[in-house]
Amino acid sequence: MKAALYCRLSEEDRNKPAGTCDSGSIQNQKTMLLQYAMEQGWDVFDIYSDDDYAGADRRRPQFNRLLRDAQQHKFDIVLCKTQSRFTRELELVEKYIHGLFPAWGIRFVSIVDNADTASKGNKKSRQINGLVNEWYLEDMSDNIRSVLDSRRENGFHIGAFALYGYQKDPKQKGRLVIDEEAAAVVREVFTLFSQGYGKTAIARLLNDRGIPNPTEYKRRHGLRYRQPTKKNSTLWKYSAIADMLENEIYIGNMVQGKYGSVSYKTKQNRPRPREQWYRVEGTHEPIIERALWEKVQALREQRVRPFAEGTVGLFSQKARCMYCGYAMRSSKSRGKHYLKCPNRHVAKDACVGSFISVARLEEIVAAELNRINAEYLDQDELARRLEYSGNLEQKKTRLAADVTACEKKLEECRRGLRGLYLDKVKGILSEGDYAELSKDLSAECDRLERSAAEGRKKVEELEAQAETDGGCRERAGRYMKSGRLSREIVEAMIDHIYVGKRIPGTKNVPVEIHWDF
Repeated sequence: MKAALYCRLSEEDRNKPAGTCDSGSIQNQKTMLLQYAMEQGWDVFDIYSDDDYAGADRRRPQFNRLLRDAQQHKFDIVLCKTQSRFTRELELVEKYIHGLFPAWGIRFVSIVDNADTASKGNKKSRQINGLVNEWYLEDMSDNIRSVLDSRRENGFHIGAFALYGYQKDPKQKGRLVIDEEAAAVVREVFTLFSQGYGKTAIARLLNDRGIPNPTEYKRRHGLRYRQPTKKNSTLWKYSAIADMLENEIYIGNMVQGKYGSVSYKTKQNRPRPREQWYRVEGTHEPIIERALWEKVQALREQRVRPFAEGTVGLFSQKARCMYCGYAMRSSKSRGKHYLKCPNRHVAKDACVGSFISVARLEEIVAAELNRINAEYLDQDELARRLEYSGNLEQKKTRLAADVTACEKKLEECRRGLRGLYLDKVKGILSEGDYAELSKDLSAECDRLERSAAEGRKKVEELEAQAETDGGCRERAGRYMKSGRLSREIVEAMIDHIYVGKRIPGTKNVPVEIHWDF
């Protein structure tokens, strides 16, 4: 039998007292696992070790390498110190330990908490361990968020990197001090804008002088900043100048919390309403004087001129340059509106530059929509499809209500299990009483979990069916009735549009429409 040994140590483990820590050092984990494998007569296939990774982090490199090797059945057993070293998420416990590992012929064993998929009798204890670890994650997330919010409310800087123009104070955690090299560039940007230079013109001036943009500046100074994914990412852009000119941190005010996490289970963030931001005045030394700041803000307000009715943002964030991938910017000349690549003028040879009039792009998109209508739609078919979609929607509503009721009952069962487990820990219940009382609750949890999962799957199937059979036609039908494009139609039907540069000797501009259906 070949065993894969998995070790993990997270940052919070380092601060735990040695006597209560369930992880110990990585080396201690390896020693324990090697000794146990030797006692069982197992050959060690490999040691997978993730240092400084949380148990809820699904991007752990060695964890994912372990899963890939398990799928290829390069070993027979996954061995950990505890189940929580493998994962703290109940979802992953069910997916891998109770689902895919048995399907792949992989046995899971953890030493300290006696988890072993070869023993059918301890599945419930593994599930309870998974629940406890899940609660631990949620409680830890709430505690961390509470601490961070408190520090934000008090004006302390929270973040891995300081804003361009500042650096973290090495003497006081959470405080910003001016980085004079970068601050000189910030002052120049504000000054140039106050003198009448546009944002693109300022970006070009900085690029022509070879001044690195904030991302490149941080990397050159040894900061572990995320690697760029777009071309020309070392150049100053219109957006970087625009963001700088409106950031209050440059006048000494700490503004944080513009984005918030979706869930403690994911790294995904989303924008938060302005009223939920944390704003504290006078927390650090300003780079920009108040008079210059107010002049720049007044100029920014003056330069905001909306387009004429009917053309406002029709293809905003949808039209992209075919050559560099950046979203195209709107401009107006002689009463006509155009879209152009923002990189065309920021530096020499930055991009060949895509360019098209809004009217021409609207013609191209409308013609393609007409072709889709002619090919796939007639009025009788549309009516039939809409009625069919309505029936699917009724079914989906009923199923969703059943799933919600099932999940509510499941949560009640889990609370009951949690109460029993805490009573056992406190000594109120004996081990035998706990096993007897939790047996029925665990069985009911299993049944409700299966019912909820089946219901969610059916809802997803109905949604996919409605989207395939009715969604596209319904949206195209809205266009058919109106006879013209609107922002609503563009948003609903188009994922993005790639626009090129006019082909020499012709009036043709290459356009690729990527539909969202």
